[in-house]
Amino acid sequence: QVQLVESGGGLVQAGGSLRLSCVASGSRFSPNAMYWYRQGPGKERELVATITRAGGTNYADSVKGRFTISRDNAKNTVYLQMNSLKPEDTAVYYCRGYYYPTYYWGQGTQVTVSS
Repeated sequence: QVQLVESGGGLVQAGGSLRLSCVASGSRFSPNAMYWYRQGPGKERELVATITRAGGTNYADSVKGRFTISRDNAKNTVYLQMNSLKPEDTAVYYCRGYYYPTYYWGQGTQVTVSS
């Protein structure tokens, strides 16, 4: 059973930065892909960033140029570097891993951006 644990959330002023981490455990295999999602107050959960096993990345239009997804395979960790944060980035951020054929979710970490 794969476990994903996020950390790094918090309260930050608009224009600031945060780095989220997601540590994976419980699998002998590297994931096919890792994702960061977020769910803001009263909103549906949305996909923010993706990184594939091959290292390809993809971003939601709303975060392009501000957020960067990366990974450290030796540490079984995926990161989300968030710069130039805006109040509308306020959300619970979730890590998701695709270990064929199953998807796993982390418990989420709260990010609050004050204006």
